[in-house]
Formats: sequence, structure tokens, C-alpha cells
Amino acid sequence: MKTAVKNKYRTKNRKAKAPRNTLRRTQATSSSRSLFTRVEDAVRFDTSFERGLPVRFVPYILYFTIVGLFYIGNSHYAERMIRKRNQLEREVEDLRANYTTLKAGYMLDSKQSEVAKRVKHLGLVESDTPPHKIIITEP
Repeated sequence: MKTAVKNKYRTKNRKAKAPRNTLRRTQATSSSRSLFTRVEDAVRFDTSFERGLPVRFVPYILYFTIVGLFYIGNSHYAERMIRKRNQLEREVEDLRANYTTLKAGYMLDSKQSEVAKRVKHLGLVESDTPPHKIIITEP
């Protein structure tokens, strides 16, 4: 069994009434009107688009759409490059710290006293005599 749903705004016996929660335009003073209200009054969009979108606006709409897409893509690209740059800067800082630590360790290990300690178990000792200079005379 189907039940009919009554429309409380349109009945056969009564006149059609507007819903209570609709916005009604009131005449406001010029200082209290918003920017959008002023633009709407100046342009009259409702009469411009009665028969559809005017063809003369299509090139402008396409142009601004393409510029908008380019702007959005460019901002995404810039943000991606900034993230990549920050990541590379952190990596370079880590590598620089690692290089400094390794360099300090190698400088310590290459000291004559440290080398002597490491080769002592092999039976090698430091020479007490200074090296001799070999001079070759040509005949």
C-alpha cells in the first residue's frame, strides 16, 4: 500500500507559500552592503545567463582556468623542491659531521706515537738515528 506524501507548501486549497527559512533581501544602506551585493547589483548575473553561458566569455574562462592550473602546479612543484632541499641539507649536515669525526680519528691514528704503539706487537721499533741523505754524483 502506497501512501501519498503531502507537500506542506503546495496544497490544492491554499496559495503557494515560500518556506520560512528562505533569505529575504532587505533594503540596506549603502554603507552596510557587502562587496558581493554591490557586484551582484552592478553585473546582474541572472539576466546575463538566462540563455546559457555567453560565448564571448569562453576564451576568458579558458585562459583563467589554464593560468589557475599552472599556478597550482607551480606551487606544488615549489613546495616539493623545498622539501627536497631541506632533506638534502640535513643529509649534507650529517655527512659533514661524519667527515669531521673520521678526519679527527685518522689524524689521531696517523701520529707517530700512535703508529709506534700499533706496530710494537710486530716487533718494529722507532729508529733513534736520523735518516741519512744519499747523494748521487753523476760521472
